[in-house]
Amino acid sequence: MEGMDPKAFVLGCSAIGAGLAMIAGIGPGIGQGFAAGKSAEAVGRQPEARGTITSTMLLGCAVAESTGIYALVIALILLFANPLIDKI
Repeated sequence: MEGMDPKAFVLGCSAIGAGLAMIAGIGPGIGQGFAAGKSAEAVGRQPEARGTITSTMLLGCAVAESTGIYALVIALILLFANPLIDKI
């Protein structure tokens, strides 16, 4: 590792880590699509329970989306407010 700038190495590894963190966005997308599809099926079977089904689906989607938001926050921290740079 002679001749390598440690700051550039940390920034490069942080960029790779941010990209890997954003892979976590795949899970919420799949989960929310599955929940929306199943709720549409449920409303088709029981139209009178539309309000309950919709509110339950929205709560589930909000919980699923929190994982993607946490991954986005971690990626933004790694890219713009990197706490590892001060350790060098």
